[in-house]
Amino acid sequence: MVGPPPPGNGLRSLAVALLNLSGFGLGYALMRRWFRVALCWVATGALLWGVLPADPDGAAGGVVVAYLAALVVAAVDGARLARRRAVGGSWRPVVAVGAGLVLLAVPAGGVVAYGSAQEEAVEQMLLDRLDRGDRSVEAASGKPFAAARGDYRAALDIYRGLGEKHAGSRAGKRVPQRLDAYYRAVSAPYRQKKHCEAIEPLTYLRTVPRSIDPKLLGDLAGYPDGPLATSLYECGVSKLGAVPTSGRESDELGELLRTFPESAQAKQVAPAVSRKISEQNRAVRGSDPCPARDALRRLRTTALSMPDKSVSALAPKADGGIRNGEYACGVAQFEAKRFNEAKLTLTEFAASYKKDKRGARARDIAIAAEIADTRAAAGKHLPPSGRPGGARMQLVISNDAPDGVEILYTGPVTGKTGIKGCGSCKTHSGPTASLSACKAEGKSYPQVTLWLPAGEYHFLYKHRGGSSRTAVSSYADGSKIQPGYRYTGCTYVTSSPSFGVGPADSASNT
Repeated sequence: MVGPPPPGNGLRSLAVALLNLSGFGLGYALMRRWFRVALCWVATGALLWGVLPADPDGAAGGVVVAYLAALVVAAVDGARLARRRAVGGSWRPVVAVGAGLVLLAVPAGGVVAYGSAQEEAVEQMLLDRLDRGDRSVEAASGKPFAAARGDYRAALDIYRGLGEKHAGSRAGKRVPQRLDAYYRAVSAPYRQKKHCEAIEPLTYLRTVPRSIDPKLLGDLAGYPDGPLATSLYECGVSKLGAVPTSGRESDELGELLRTFPESAQAKQVAPAVSRKISEQNRAVRGSDPCPARDALRRLRTTALSMPDKSVSALAPKADGGIRNGEYACGVAQFEAKRFNEAKLTLTEFAASYKKDKRGARARDIAIAAEIADTRAAAGKHLPPSGRPGGARMQLVISNDAPDGVEILYTGPVTGKTGIKGCGSCKTHSGPTASLSACKAEGKSYPQVTLWLPAGEYHFLYKHRGGSSRTAVSSYADGSKIQPGYRYTGCTYVTSSPSFGVGPADSASNT
């Protein structure tokens, strides 16, 4: 039979319970229940192992709940044991209760200390995140912007998250400073005066305020406008009239006029274009007119594409230079022995500017260039610009070929003519073709008569026909026209050993 509890055990039970709540099993120690003391230490050790070091996400909820449950069980169990039996030793229950209350500060202090440690862990985590953003900016700053864009965006995402969601943290308070460094890194090409390279990153910086709290940016939000306007202007002016490197005309000046129409840089566009056109107009009169002509064409196209009428109105200013440059370029190409280019350029000039007084001269040089492309001697010098006086000799050329012949000639005079085909004529063969050409008795051959002043001449005979009506066979030759003679010639087609056109010339004293 169990008797009543010993006197004063209610206070002792409370003391044991409070001492056990400290987590060290001190209530069990008073009762010399060492195994239970060990269990309390194991539970406390398991808690410390599970929650330390402090994690930014805090302790696992299951670990904390299990430990609190263990403390409650220890307190209840200790109180139960102390109530049912006498506690060994001579200790005072009141003192034990006071000690238990004091020792409750240990787990409470642990909670506070753990909370501080957790907050520090969060701060460190955010600082590490800030450092990761800084490393992204550092890595991006050594690359071209196209390759660095991803790093810059990643860094901005980090700064935005810290500045907007963790503004009170140590990392969050450093975000404005980091954004200033971020803007300096992205806009570095502008400070290095690499204006064309700076356009893309500065354009990107103008989009940043759309994706981040403007309060974090402060004055940085409007920073890119001035540098971007300057870069668009400087880059665009540096490319005026230049050959596009990307295969298409650049539009930096147009972008400047559309984006910053009221800027000081936009007001400088028209004077810059005007100066460049004047510069190239002078250059077409220099020693290398072809590039100047091409630059003027591009300048005209650029001016016409501008959204500002004060700039587009400058386009006609290039027209005269383009015309002069076209003619000068063709002459320069001839003198440089680039005969096919000279022919194309001057033929185009004569066709485009029919009222220009230089048209006839351009056609003569184009004819000489075409002859010289086959017979180099015809291109030793430009054909004479004037018509020589004095007697002229007759040159009659007959055509003993089924198809027509175009005849180009240059010498003291330059020109071209044609003879229609001889429908009843056939091709000749064999080495004696020149002896029989234009010699059929009683036959009338198509012919043309040229009246030429004396001198050295170069001819190009262009026969169109054969199996393909678009095929052209050419034959070039030279002749000397002397005073007092009448000249005759014959064109014919040979089929063996090769297909071609050749003259058969003879002269008789008149």
